[in-house]
Amino acid sequence: MISILQFKASNTAMERQNSELYLRNCQIMMENERLRKKAQRLNQENQALLSELRRKLAAINAKRKPEFEVDMGSSSASDQMEANKRQALE
Repeated sequence: MISILQFKASNTAMERQNSELYLRNCQIMMENERLRKKAQRLNQENQALLSELRRKLAAINAKRKPEFEVDMGSSSASDQMEANKRQALE
């Protein structure tokens, strides 16, 4: 049989361990919330940067001339290929 003293000592140890686990759980939850907010801020920043990059690329592409312009008045396909090669080298 377990004596009353052993039961109280066991109960006290369990209460102490329970309190320690409760505090650790609170710390983990606080850290989780902090990391969640940080991840949210980083995601917003990433979305803003991606939007800015897309805007800049669209502006560059709008200013840029087509890499291979097709001249419908060319006399032959080989003449058009030569013109495209020269244009690509420029």
